[in-house]
Amino acid sequence: MSLRIAVAGAGGRMGQALVEAVLAAPDLALAAALDVPGSAFVGQDAGERIGHRTGVAVTEDVDGALAVADVLIDFTRPEGTLAHAAACARRRVALVAGTTGLAPAQRAELATHARAVPIVFAPNMSIGVNVLLKLVELATARLGPAYDVEIVEMHHRHKVDAPSGTALRLGEAAATAMQTTLAESAVYAREGVTGERRAGSIGFATLRGGDVVGEHTVIFAGAGERVELTHKATSRQTFAGGAVRAARFVAACLASNRPGLYDMADVLGLE
Repeated sequence: MSLRIAVAGAGGRMGQALVEAVLAAPDLALAAALDVPGSAFVGQDAGERIGHRTGVAVTEDVDGALAVADVLIDFTRPEGTLAHAAACARRRVALVAGTTGLAPAQRAELATHARAVPIVFAPNMSIGVNVLLKLVELATARLGPAYDVEIVEMHHRHKVDAPSGTALRLGEAAATAMQTTLAESAVYAREGVTGERRAGSIGFATLRGGDVVGEHTVIFAGAGERVELTHKATSRQTFAGGAVRAARFVAACLASNRPGLYDMADVLGLE
């Protein structure tokens, strides 16, 4: 029996990539597609824009969509993701959330809903990025405090949050290896006479333009040498493929009654 998937934000660029990935997976079935009330895509076939007739119309009815789904995949906005998480908890539907820009309080709210159902939350579902996270931890620990850590990210002109969720997660990986927190070590902007770089800080630089899907570089700058770890995404299918793997994971957790807040390291067995 196929795993029944609902896709939130189905009218957007990432939503369409998710619809395509679900349709391409032989063990998955597109059960429902959601978009915000008033969206021009409501009522359209979910696969119309990618050349597939799915027989699934985009709807704004969250409860109706979840009634026919085992897993909801959500790459929307923080407020939408939290509303969907609450609905999933009520209806015992597993959730895969790739939304970025969640504030600490919103992450805490997501964790509360994860007491009822399994949730995979990751600001970047790319398998390559999640391997990069482990490499950043390793490099930070092995290179030590003699190497300054700077993170540079670039995305398309339409992205609304900065730094990206992935850049922040990379910063958290470095901070963990430094045995500190990102709140204590992050420097998000430099302008004017800033003085010398603070020892142990983690700097961020944000670039926006064009149609860049996502690029992240973590720089370890030492005396006489520099190490750079870079990931470049050229297609949203990178994230969609990871989300599909996460959907299989949370479905198994749901079937074995294992609620909780998971991440892609759990999905990929990287811990």
